[in-house]
Amino acid sequence: MQQMQANKLDHWAYYQARNIREEVARATLVQLRLSAGSSVAEQKRYQPAIETYEKIAAEQRQKKEELKAQAEQDQKDYDAANFRDDQFDMSDALIAIAISMLAVTALTHQWWFYFLSLVPSAFGILMGLAGFAGWPIHPEALIRILS
Repeated sequence: MQQMQANKLDHWAYYQARNIREEVARATLVQLRLSAGSSVAEQKRYQPAIETYEKIAAEQRQKKEELKAQAEQDQKDYDAANFRDDQFDMSDALIAIAISMLAVTALTHQWWFYFLSLVPSAFGILMGLAGFAGWPIHPEALIRILS
């Protein structure tokens, strides 16, 4: 999840860099067109530079759009992985609760507390298996309460 988040942020940063490069190329293009003047000789002298900056601006725009698509795909991948991450977090929490209840059971020797601790144990194992196997079990209501 951390790597996916880093990839998404990197792609958005590269997108911004491409955006700045495109804007600089467009501003340079405007300056060149304004500097060319009205005479044909002046315009011919500036024409190669104008064409170069037109290509640079178009290239930066294309690369910027590719990076935007990649960053949006990274967000979708992150959201999909977050579903499984919630399953593992829930498994971890339920197993920790079960272990704590079993420790209390060992201290108090109350059998009913032992059987009660099997409930979070079973759900913790179920959520762990769901995370590993990719099962669509997701306790959204419980996560909303705990978040």
